[in-house]
Amino acid sequence: MAKPSEKLAESLNVLHNLQERGIVAIRSGDLTRTDRERLYQNGFLREVIKGWYIPSRPDEASGESTAWYTSFWPFCAAYLQHLKGNDWCLSPEQSLSLHAENWTVPKQLLVRATKARNNITKLPHGTSLFDIRALIPKDKKLIDKSGLRLFSLPAALITCSSRYFKQNPNDIRAALSKISDASEVLEQLLEGTHSTIAGRLAGAFRNIGRNRIADDILNTMRAAGYNVRENDPFDTQAPILFSAREQSPYVNRIRLMWHEMRELIIERFPEAPGLPKNIEAYRKHVEDVYITDAYHSLSIEGYRVSPALIERVRSGNWKPDTNDRENHNALAARGYWQAYQSVRKSIGKVLHGDIPGTVVDDDHRTWYREMFAPVVTAGILNPADLAGYRNGPIYIRNSMHAPPSQEAVRDAMPAFFDLLREEQEASVRVVLGQFIFVYIHPYMDGNGRMGRFLMNVMLASGGYPWIIIPLDERHIYMAALEEASVSQNIAPFTDFLADIVKAGLKGMRLPDLPFSQ
Repeated sequence: MAKPSEKLAESLNVLHNLQERGIVAIRSGDLTRTDRERLYQNGFLREVIKGWYIPSRPDEASGESTAWYTSFWPFCAAYLQHLKGNDWCLSPEQSLSLHAENWTVPKQLLVRATKARNNITKLPHGTSLFDIRALIPKDKKLIDKSGLRLFSLPAALITCSSRYFKQNPNDIRAALSKISDASEVLEQLLEGTHSTIAGRLAGAFRNIGRNRIADDILNTMRAAGYNVRENDPFDTQAPILFSAREQSPYVNRIRLMWHEMRELIIERFPEAPGLPKNIEAYRKHVEDVYITDAYHSLSIEGYRVSPALIERVRSGNWKPDTNDRENHNALAARGYWQAYQSVRKSIGKVLHGDIPGTVVDDDHRTWYREMFAPVVTAGILNPADLAGYRNGPIYIRNSMHAPPSQEAVRDAMPAFFDLLREEQEASVRVVLGQFIFVYIHPYMDGNGRMGRFLMNVMLASGGYPWIIIPLDERHIYMAALEEASVSQNIAPFTDFLADIVKAGLKGMRLPDLPFSQ
């Protein structure tokens, strides 16, 4: 008779085969009742709605949202295709966000179908599908993107509501920047009585600096006998100049966010003291706070470390062993120590007047290699894993924000460092340096630690003190980052960091260490 562990292994193999075929939304009929119940009871399946499941990890706590947010888009694509065949598509507004590569999980996904009943289907963690009875586009006005049926970009721009331009200007502008010639939208504008929409799009293109496209729309529509009046649908002028060449929508969205957020940061963040005159005293402070910083930063990431372990690892009194849980934490602590030394060198360059954005651009890869070098030495990672940015998708635990694809990271990171290099306000470099870095999430692991290192180098560039995010405020910290990522609201994150910086400027004490020191 097979042991329970052997039976579970057999069921896991069935699940693995489904995943190998790219199946994320698992129907009851995809598994035998025995396999389904065994996998569900052991935490490898989670029910989304009756008869539909997604893969999960048994070590995820009850109520954790990571498995659902990771599966949201492929689940909805498979569920809708099974339920409606080809009689569905996402709303033009949601289509535009996906054209702009904004894969943030929405609270409510609007779906069009000709036979819809205007029903709401409740999904996990407060999300839902809203089924709207409406016409769906046909032929080239409809496209497939990762299994999702979308309005094509021109069709979405023509069909979306005028208020969406004001509600989601960054997504709309990033989507508009993908249009390289007026002919892409003119064919559909000329098909119907779209004079008002033509005027709106002409104004929108002129808003982002695409004057030729705007003029071509107006002149062509008027030549065809339409009375077109240009109307800018945005509330404000685009804060950046868009290249005439098509760029990654991720690049344009990051540039838009940066310029949209920077004024609020300048208003709410303490004024920079300026580079310190006593450089050695500043560097000594950075050295002195190491144990406290390492304890809080590693603990925020879920490592179980104590000041005693951090000190032991710093002194080299450790032996890596992949089978020992404490040494797993010791490897992380040793990597943090090595990376910290590299960061201190970067701070030295900044304090001596080097351009902060250039320093971080040049040095951050070294920080990363040092952070994970002990794990390579222990044989857990291959040296090739430290070669560069991630080469696969990544998801942030419990976050509705989906970081850019691995291909988009190659475009986004150079654009990020250009913005960092060009920024004159130290406060903006501090806040957006950390936020945009973790928004992109360029590495498979260590992004939080790297973001905090980057933040502290930027703090040094303005003469602010090194700061530590307290472990007991982790939930506030993560919620502020989530609000910035999902809702584009940088105020909570700015205020959170500003309060810690103000305390540091007043010489207030650092966060406490546990009594086990």
